[in-house]
Formats: sequence, C-alpha cells, structure tokens
Amino acid sequence: MEGRQCYDLLVIGGGSGGLACAKEAAQLGKKVAVVDYVEPSPRGTRWGLGGTCVNVGCIPKKLMHQAALLGGMIHDASHYGWKVAQPPHDWGKMAEAVQNHVKSLNWGHRVQLQDRKVKYFNFKASFVNPHMVCGVSKGGEETLLSADHIVIATGGRPRYPTHIEGALEYGITSDDIFWLKESPGKTLVVGASYVALECAGFLTGLGLDTTVMIRSVPLRAFDQQMASLVTEHMAVHGTRILRGCTPLRVERLSDGRLQVIWVDLASDKKDTGTFDTVLWAVGEQLET
Repeated sequence: MEGRQCYDLLVIGGGSGGLACAKEAAQLGKKVAVVDYVEPSPRGTRWGLGGTCVNVGCIPKKLMHQAALLGGMIHDASHYGWKVAQPPHDWGKMAEAVQNHVKSLNWGHRVQLQDRKVKYFNFKASFVNPHMVCGVSKGGEETLLSADHIVIATGGRPRYPTHIEGALEYGITSDDIFWLKESPGKTLVVGASYVALECAGFLTGLGLDTTVMIRSVPLRAFDQQMASLVTEHMAVHGTRILRGCTPLRVERLSDGRLQVIWVDLASDKKDTGTFDTVLWAVGEQLET
C-alpha cells in the first residue's frame, strides 16, 4: 500500500449528493477528497463521475425524451401547413450525441473538483476502521485514505429479479439503456415505476414497438387517478400495457431474440411473447 493520505472530510460516492457535499466543505476551507468507482453492470456498462442523474438517469432520459418529442412535432407539422416527411429515427446518431454530452459533464465535474482543490480518486473504497478506508484502483493498486469525517453517498443501482429464470442473463436495466450503441428494437419493459414508464414512453416516441408489463398498479406511491391518466395516455399513443401479469422466465431463441413467458395473475393463464430487449425496471437496491 502507498502512504496514507489524510483529509478533514472524505466522501465516498461521486453522485449529486457526494459532489455537493464535497464542494461545500471545500468552500468552507476543509481539506476534502472524493472517492468514486462505478461497478460495471451485468451487461458491462460503465460510466464516469457524476452519479446516476448525469450518467444513467435524468440527463440522458430528458435528451431521449426530447428526441421523441421532436419526432412527434414532425408528425404534427403537416396539420400546420408544413410539408415535412417523417424520416426514420437513427438510434445510433442520437446515442452518440447523448453519450458525448454526458462525457462532457463527467469532465466538467472533474474540473469543478479541481478548481475547489478537492482531490478525486477513481477507487473502490472499503472501510479499514471508522476513520480510514482502503481504495483499490482499476489496476489493483491500494491506497489508504483517512479522514476526521467520512460521508457515504453511494446511492443505489437497479435491481434484477434474480428469481426469474433468464432475467440476469438476458435482460438489461436503466444502467444500460442510455448507453446502447444500437436500437433496442421491440422492447418489453417490466415494472410500473416512474423509471419503467418514462423509458417506455420515450421508446414508443422514438417509433419502437414497446410493451409495459405491470404486476399490480402503476406508480404505486403516486396518486392513482393521475397514474391512470398517465397509462391511458401512453396506451393511446401506442404503448401496449399488460396489466396483472408477471414474467416467469426469459429464453434466448436461435435467432437471438428473447422469448418471455408470463402468467396472468387473475386467470393463472400463461402467455408468450418475443422481444429484442427486456428492460427490468422493478426498483433499486442500495450499494454495499
């Protein structure tokens, strides 16, 4: 191990909360360090500094929604006298632009930390004692960091329903959807959270065949009258809604597509569908 480095404050996690905490402490004259490391998703997706919002949340989501809205505006333009043909959407072009923008934000956060004299470590940290962590770099090098105070701001990551056969092997989550180089094609979104409905919304808006599978009620923590309006609006605009259903297993077919077997909980009747992508949006688990 390298020699121990000492700080007034050490923040574990480089997301919105961790960065805000570190920068404020530095402005108050404290010696501060941030340790951030992204464990690749099961599909191998990784990203830079900035946390969920910047990399796999709010920012890319809003950009992809904007892409979908622009497609809708082109469709509506003819009603206002504009003779505009509806071109096919180029997922690769959009993804490249979105990902380049996100990478610029990653760099911006690093510059902001440097300007405030906050030390940034791309380490995976674990506690040695209440005032010391051991950081391990991608290359396996270890560094000891100690601090009077340590803040844990690691956030959460999407959860896979590992009890469902094939879920982990063949599915993706919101950690992956924003970093796909190619279109996900016909997509099944499993879940009824706002993440599930938002992703399904922009996928439909981009012209993709999209289905949402809801086990019980949509947007459980929200007002149910409003939740019903959301799903009704989505259905009118082309998103297929499967209610009261839960997947049993996912299998890969010889042509590379995914076959999903699910059950209708009311009738106990099984059904099958074929998709290019299965997106799990069934909640989060805290980082450990």
